[in-house]
Amino acid sequence: MKTVAQTLVEWLKSMGVEVIFGIPGVHTIELYRALPASGIRHVTPRTEAGAGFMADGYARVSGRFGVALVITGPGLTNILTPMAQARADSVPMLVISGVNPRATLGKGLGHLHELPDQAALSGALGAAHHLDRPDALATILDRIGTALTHGRGGPVHLQIPLDLMDAPVPEGARPVPARPGQHDRNDAQDIDKANAILGAGQAPVILAGGGCRHSGPALRALAERLGAPVILTTNARGLLHHHPLAVPASPSLDPVRALIRDADPLLVAGSELGPTDCDMYGDGAFPDTAAMIRIDIDADQLARHPAALTLRGDVAAILPRLTRAAPAPAGPARAALAREGARAALPPGYGDEVALLDALRAACPGAIMVGDSTQIVYAGNLFHDHDRPGGWFNAATGFGALGYAPGAAVGAALAAPDTPVLCLIGDGGLMFSPGEVLTAAQEGLDITVIAFNNRGFGEIAQAMRDARTEVLGCTPEPPDMADFARACRLPFTRSTPATLAQTLAKGAKGPRFIEVVLPPVM
Repeated sequence: MKTVAQTLVEWLKSMGVEVIFGIPGVHTIELYRALPASGIRHVTPRTEAGAGFMADGYARVSGRFGVALVITGPGLTNILTPMAQARADSVPMLVISGVNPRATLGKGLGHLHELPDQAALSGALGAAHHLDRPDALATILDRIGTALTHGRGGPVHLQIPLDLMDAPVPEGARPVPARPGQHDRNDAQDIDKANAILGAGQAPVILAGGGCRHSGPALRALAERLGAPVILTTNARGLLHHHPLAVPASPSLDPVRALIRDADPLLVAGSELGPTDCDMYGDGAFPDTAAMIRIDIDADQLARHPAALTLRGDVAAILPRLTRAAPAPAGPARAALAREGARAALPPGYGDEVALLDALRAACPGAIMVGDSTQIVYAGNLFHDHDRPGGWFNAATGFGALGYAPGAAVGAALAAPDTPVLCLIGDGGLMFSPGEVLTAAQEGLDITVIAFNNRGFGEIAQAMRDARTEVLGCTPEPPDMADFARACRLPFTRSTPATLAQTLAKGAKGPRFIEVVLPPVM
């Protein structure tokens, strides 16, 4: 009979898993014994947080769930931040960990890596499953597979006690792989109501969220059927590049809010309408609209922002069912007005950052841009028309974890090995996960790390100035970036904002490192 570890690895293979991100330990040796025969590629990050961010980036680009394998105790606590980021952005991620033998759990005996209840810890961020006997493995994996392929997405944790890793699994208790599918829980009457509202409206608008990121063709077709401008939130960027109906701008900007306020009706597809998209400045002025239709796979999300009509299910399954007799008039003109107004409404200095992103896109067309929490990324979240579906994503939405970008860039590059990846990060954020730059180098991935170096936390320093308080704690001294790149065995170039696009266009494929020198924080 196959062991628990062998059965789990075979199930991962049957689910289409091609890469696992993990750091081996004495508590996961049996899983590592089973991996070589599976053909699944194993990538070793430098921290468990890196493993989680890699799984996140891999999932976003591939459209499949990412997998991280960590040890008991500190391995799990180190990956909690990436799990929280995945929860905030609905990214499907499976975290597999060991746990101490069943007879020791909850007794506080001081075993290696012991936690009182690590499943309860991870369960605060998503579904947590504890295997307590071998014949329960199939049922648990069936639940996990369904959650990862049929729901809203987010982290799932499976912990396996050490004394069960090599335990035999009964032949009649083998898991069956779940298959991805589209779900539409709406009958014809619901769709008819939606089409009646869309048909009667004079100025339809679509607000597309991250739930649309794998439904670009269906979104484009609906927008053209309706004659509706499409507001693209951060996680939907790239779906309608250079389309006359696209508004690749934040709903926090006043010209975009005006478009929403005048919508008749507003169709919200796959967006939680969260403040990091819709109320970035915290003024509470996101417009209410009486005629709002919402599409979401999650019933809880639909309940949080009531609408005139809600449709529960996959965006990809519902959008093709929506229509109207003829496109509404002036859709492209309304979109252009909002686009131009949004760009003009950017805060001081952000226009230059957006122009730099345009130049990077032109210098490296079709690249995936993975961002950390840094000023050029904040600017792009406000306004950026990316040229690749799913090719613009970052940690500056939702949970906002610093140090996200290097690991996520590794995952993205493994998911799309023929596509260049640009890792946009500040010097402060880089120091949260410098080791994953070395991972990118070791794996030989086409990643260009672009480090914007103002020698500190520029955004926070400015916030302190705005609050009229002394700037304190914002100038941690970064390493010499040339020395850092050489230590990672990466080609290094020093640049400025004015020369960055030219530097990027001239360089060879990655991995490589570009430092962009900025005026210092202090």
